[in-house]
Amino acid sequence: MSKRTDIKKILIIGSGPIIIGQAAEFDYAGTQACLALKEEGYEVVLCNSNPATIMTDTIIADKVYMEPLTLEYVAKIIRHERPDAIIPGIGGQTGLNLAMQLEKKGILKECNVKLLGTSSASIERAEDREMFKELCESIGEPVIPSEITYSLEEAKEAANRIGYPVVLRPAFTLGGTGGGFAYNDEELMEIGVNAFKLSPVHQVLIEKSVKGYKEIEFEVMRDSNDHAITICGMENIDPVGVHTGDSCVVAPIMTLSKEDEKMLNDSAIKLIKELKIEGGCNVQFALNPHSSEYYLIEVNPRVSRSSALASKASGYPIARVTAKIAVGMALEDIQIANTNAAFEPKLDYVIAKLPRFPFDKFASATNKLGTQMKATGEIMGIGSNLEEALLKGIRSLEIGANHMYLSKFDNMSVEELLEYITEFRSDNIFAIAELIYHGVSIEKIHEVTMITPFFLEAFKNIIDMEEQLRVRKDVEILTAAKKMGFCDKYIARLWKCNELDVYNMRKENNLFPVFKMVDTCHTGAYIPYFYSSYTGENTSRLTDKKKIIVLGAGPIRIGQGVEFDYSTVHAVMTIKNAGYEAIIINNNPETVSTDYTTADKLYFEPLTPEDVMNIIHFEKPEGVIASLGGQTAINLASKLQERGIKILGTTLENIDRAEDRDQFEKLLKDFFGFVPETIIVSEPRYFKSFKQVFNKETFAGQAKKMMYAFFQSKTANGFIRDVRFTSDTFIKY
Repeated sequence: MSKRTDIKKILIIGSGPIIIGQAAEFDYAGTQACLALKEEGYEVVLCNSNPATIMTDTIIADKVYMEPLTLEYVAKIIRHERPDAIIPGIGGQTGLNLAMQLEKKGILKECNVKLLGTSSASIERAEDREMFKELCESIGEPVIPSEITYSLEEAKEAANRIGYPVVLRPAFTLGGTGGGFAYNDEELMEIGVNAFKLSPVHQVLIEKSVKGYKEIEFEVMRDSNDHAITICGMENIDPVGVHTGDSCVVAPIMTLSKEDEKMLNDSAIKLIKELKIEGGCNVQFALNPHSSEYYLIEVNPRVSRSSALASKASGYPIARVTAKIAVGMALEDIQIANTNAAFEPKLDYVIAKLPRFPFDKFASATNKLGTQMKATGEIMGIGSNLEEALLKGIRSLEIGANHMYLSKFDNMSVEELLEYITEFRSDNIFAIAELIYHGVSIEKIHEVTMITPFFLEAFKNIIDMEEQLRVRKDVEILTAAKKMGFCDKYIARLWKCNELDVYNMRKENNLFPVFKMVDTCHTGAYIPYFYSSYTGENTSRLTDKKKIIVLGAGPIRIGQGVEFDYSTVHAVMTIKNAGYEAIIINNNPETVSTDYTTADKLYFEPLTPEDVMNIIHFEKPEGVIASLGGQTAINLASKLQERGIKILGTTLENIDRAEDRDQFEKLLKDFFGFVPETIIVSEPRYFKSFKQVFNKETFAGQAKKMMYAFFQSKTANGFIRDVRFTSDTFIKY
């Protein structure tokens, strides 16, 4: 089936600002979609409001409208641009909801705009809780007992009929927003107020809780010829009860029998076909850990955070293929590497996705997890075994941990730790490791957490290796630890020596990792996407070109978002245009920088001195750019320079002069002959007197003039800086 020729111009709606539940994954999806459509010769118009994204760069779409993502503004753009079509499933829940509003309000019909890909009827059947339930029942797929409600009173009556505990799931919301578990009427009423408010259709599903079941998800793809494939099966380490965006997730599926895995896979394919979804789709299941009983939890008829994870886990570009299916192409028509998109990826490695939470910024907030997503971003570790993938993932989180250990739990008793893990929490993995260290059985921990014993055994394997390292200090045990993913720094801690001592021992014994290719189509194509491993053979090819490494920014978190992905991607483009081989190191599966087509080579690795140095040792670049990957990359600069690596761009000395307060103060003193002072207003009444002199409109301007006069009296340079009022009692300039 060939692409459509009756359309020329296509509108893509972005996802707007980065929020919890909607992060860089939609920049990645939108960028892929725009480039894929342009590749097929279509004119692409993009509407988005986020200036930090690569998607909104003028080289991605033919036209970019930086406008609010509201019905009013998007309708204006449609009436002005007169696109032939719109693709609804690329911009997350924001884009999907807007497309549905445009359809229902008649704007698409008025302007003769076609809705490409999945139809509005199919989207509604997947998103509307009542319609989805009816669909599943009509095709014999089991759904959790539930009732649709439109008011608090209806919700309360439904919960009492179903029986507590129940889950509240608002319709058409993102990341489980507004939902939660209720164990009685009081909790239901409390959660319900917000749930009905946040659902755009004021509809909330009251669902029987299956907390503790295994949570399994499949990323599936279908074209308009009804050809459907499975791209990636994923298994949550946490059982049902935690939003999948907040769960630790592994791929491939590891703990199901072949029969149960096929049963769920067949169900996912059956569902995407029945819904007639065209493109990528995520299907989530709850599976009874003691039988083959399962329930469908939900379907996302659009690209999602799970889609980005599945794309990077499998090397299959889901958003790119989705965009091409939307314009009528069949899976067999779409090229990926040296094959077509109809193949089903097969993973010969393990990935572990770990969420990045904001609790380091909000220390007083509860770190208990539930059905509403709290993670700001995520990382992915790739390894030859589960233990290696998990430990790489922990190092990548940048939370002050380089192993399955947090000092936070040092002084907690076994009883306190068991009490702690009775709730789903953001750092339970570390508390569980501490319990294993104290000799608590896997059976007991499983009883408390409902985490599958297979995963707990993997945690125990890591703790057991620690015990061996404490009593042995030889090459054999070092090799075994490195194969399991242990870092030099933690081994040095166990051996009570310096990290450099461990490195030197590796160097003396030529113990370095190989770099293995992420290749899931197995056609012999060379895909420049690599991960390190201490097992197997090296598949990363060295070239004679001069190389530059660009350090990425790691996970999305508060204070470090998609803007640094924008910087690193543009750096790579510039390096390639200058004739160098551009290499990216990053570990965030949501980003454009971790698309293997962005750089000449992608290394999906933790951003730590050891992991980066392993790549440098192999690639031998001209230098490393550390100034574009945010604080993550900047923090690595000194460690790399100490190891003799050339830092390109802003030098380490100048980075330090800007970052270090004492050095910056010295710079000002050397340059201006004085150190700018801080005017301290010791009493709030004095600050109020300023307000009496200057009204609200002129206060800042008048204060700036005062500071300017002060500077002129201090230096002939007439230097002026902005004035900031940091509190009622301090004025800084």
